[in-house]
Formats: sequence, structure tokens, C-alpha cells
Amino acid sequence: MRNELEDIGDYELEERQALRRVAGLSTELTDITEVEYRQLRLERVVLVGVWTSGTAFDAENSLQELKLLAETAGSEVLEGLIQRRDKPDSATYIGSGKATELRDIVSTSGADTVICDGELTPGQLRQLEEIVKVKVIDRTALILDIFAQHAKSREGKAQVELAQLQYLLPRLRGWGGNLSRQVGGRAAGGVGIGGRGPGETKIELDRRRIRERMAKLRRQIKEMSTSRETKRHRRQSREVPAVAIAGYTNAGKSSLLNRLTGAGVLVEDALFATLDPTVRRARTPEGRLFTLADTVGFVRHLPHQLVEAFRSTLEEVGDADLILHVVDGSHPDPESQLAAVREVFSEISGVSDVPEIVVVNKADAADPVVLARLTMRERHSIVVSARTGSGIPELMALIERELPHLDHEVHMLVPYDRGDLVARAHKEGEVLSVDHTGDGTILHARVLPSLFHELDRVAKPVETV
Repeated sequence: MRNELEDIGDYELEERQALRRVAGLSTELTDITEVEYRQLRLERVVLVGVWTSGTAFDAENSLQELKLLAETAGSEVLEGLIQRRDKPDSATYIGSGKATELRDIVSTSGADTVICDGELTPGQLRQLEEIVKVKVIDRTALILDIFAQHAKSREGKAQVELAQLQYLLPRLRGWGGNLSRQVGGRAAGGVGIGGRGPGETKIELDRRRIRERMAKLRRQIKEMSTSRETKRHRRQSREVPAVAIAGYTNAGKSSLLNRLTGAGVLVEDALFATLDPTVRRARTPEGRLFTLADTVGFVRHLPHQLVEAFRSTLEEVGDADLILHVVDGSHPDPESQLAAVREVFSEISGVSDVPEIVVVNKADAADPVVLARLTMRERHSIVVSARTGSGIPELMALIERELPHLDHEVHMLVPYDRGDLVARAHKEGEVLSVDHTGDGTILHARVLPSLFHELDRVAKPVETV
């Protein structure tokens, strides 16, 4: 009896630790022309994840996101596998036995790449590749590849290249004799005439070149960020409030920007479609001017190399007067998206002091129960649909209430030759009434301190009845 129980226990343990296939992960292609096209260009990949904590739903949800990332990078997903472990194996990520099983699955399916749902050490990458006999990449390398494909501006391309080099530097490796750049010869202990002294292996040469390139990229990014900082300071000097749209990738940030401003920014149902920040002007229902900045999307376990490289871009969020934190209400686990974005926020200076409105987007496709749960949990939130326009007027009214207050209310007679001040009141403040008289324009408005001091210098106060 005891032996039978031991056998059952051993079987259950083996079953728990086995590689489990996740249903519904293979890329579905229906159009035959699309199939033919993709067979020419797509890598065929197998996804592998290690489930160390949380529920099975969390683990499968993470692998589903990895599938979307892989497809965004231009891959055809053949299989998705999860293994339950206390922690990833230090040598091969999934253990040598499971790595051998993975090799058989890769061989049977005809895959040419394995993508692991985590950041692997250089040793794990090398050993896993030696076992499965195909290319192995991790989640970080995949995200960096997507960023490289989508970067359009000169600054964006430089930021992505810097992040890729930071990732590559500790992972450089060579194969066999091509590493050596030492001068050979039998004399003097193997060093020939003219070769005595310090030599340099190929890998050392590569590392030095990468460090030099990284230093050059950092200088370029610093120079390019000066232009954006100048524009930002100009907006701040005019005291135009700034609103930053931030959130998880593919949450609908660009769609929201287009809906609020008519900006015409690229909208695509893909991860990281927007990398370069876009700043547009908008007005509240009362006519007050403010700027809206669309920022790069975040993702779970966003590589720290990207956060560092995009720091100058992410400062748009820290310098804002208000953050619109957009979350996809139709996603299976929107709470984890909120948490992932706030984790990145914690790495950006100044963000913790900026007021935040949680904008639950895609209400037209979301489960009402999920929307109710989100609005209950996030007290300062609003439900909208950027696609249909539902909730947008309420959002604009909420933005108006949250923008920095116009502290000075003026009731003044402005000379006609200073019509520029009246125009500034319309542009930057909140005009309550305008009355044209024979002596000038009677302006009743709420304005910012800089305009108040200018009006106080040239205009005359009007007694209110």
C-alpha cells in the first residue's frame, strides 16, 4: 500500500513539473496569400515559460502576452509551454531534462527559435542553445527587437540602439579560434617577433568598440534631447499646462490622443506601435489651452536598458501637470497592467507627485463586470471608448477640473492697443466676459500669474457692481 502511495505521489510531482502545453497559442493564419507570404519571412518559434508564483491563469496570461510580442516581431508561434518550478534553473532555465524534452518538441515542430518568458543569463542562453540546437532568445531581446523595428525618429533609433548594446555587452561570446587576435609564433613562449606585449582578443576588441559606440550614442541622445527640453521650457514659460498620456502598450493611448485633439497619429493594433513622443495642443470645454503628450507604451518586465535609454523621453511624464493613465478595459487582467506601469513610474523622478486619472479605455469591448471592478478599485477613474467617443466629454471636464488652478481673477479695462493681452487671456486663461467700450475692452477672466502681472501694469481695474 505504501509503495502504491509513493508511486502516486511521484506521479503527481512529475505531472506538476512537466512541460505543459498552453492551448490556443499557435498563430492562426486563414488567408492563403498571408500563409505564403509569412512562410517566406517569419521565424517559427516555440514559447517557453517558467511558472514560479501566482496562479495558472497568471502564467498563461504572461505567455499569451509573449505570443503577441513574438507575432509583433514577425514570428509564427507553433507551441507554448509552461513548467512549474520554485525558481528558474540556474543552468538552463527549465532544467536539463526538460531542455531535452524541449529539443524533441522543437525538432518535431520544425521550429527555428525558442523564446523564453524571462531574462536569461548569458550562461543560461548558451547552455540552452547547446541542448535544443536552435537559436534561443529571451523576453528582453524580443522587446528590444520590436523597439528596433518601430523606432522612426533619429532619437528613437539611437535610444533603441543604446539599449540593445547595453543588453549585448555582457552576452558577447565567440566560437573557437576566431576569438584570437594575438600574434602567433614558436619563439618567446608563442609570441613572434613584433608581437611581444599586450595583445587583444576579438571579444575584447568587440567590447571596446561597443563601449565606444555606447558613449557616442549617449552624447547624441543628450544633444537631441536638448531640442525637446527647449520646447518643453518654452511651453512652461508660457504657463501652458501639460497632460501626459501614459499606459500599457496597445491600451489605446494614440487613439485617445486622436480623439481628444484630432492629431492623426498612427493607430495600429500592435504592441509598441508608438515609440516617439507626440505633443499636441487641446482645449478644455471652457476654452483653456493645454498640451497632450503621447508617450511610449510600457509592458510587464520592461527591460531596464530601455527605461535607462528612454529616460529623456519618459521625463515628459514626470514634467506633466496631470497624467492620463490609460488601461485596456477589455484585457483579461487590467490590474496587472496598471501595476506594471506604476512600477516603471517609480523609476522616473517626479512622477509620484503628479496627479493621475485612470482612463479605462475600450469600454465598447469590455466586460461590464470588469469595468465596475476597476472603477471601484481606482477611485479617481473614468470609463471611455476612444473608438466610439463614449465618455470623452466627461473626461475633458475631468481634465479641466484637475489642471492647475488659474489663481487670479481680473476685471479690468484693457486699452485697444493691447489687444494682445486679451488674446492671451483667451488662449491661456478662462474668459468669463468681454465688453467693448469707447475707452477699451472690459475683460473679466481668470488668468495665470504672468498674465495677471502684465495686465496689472497696463490695464485699469473696473469696479464690480
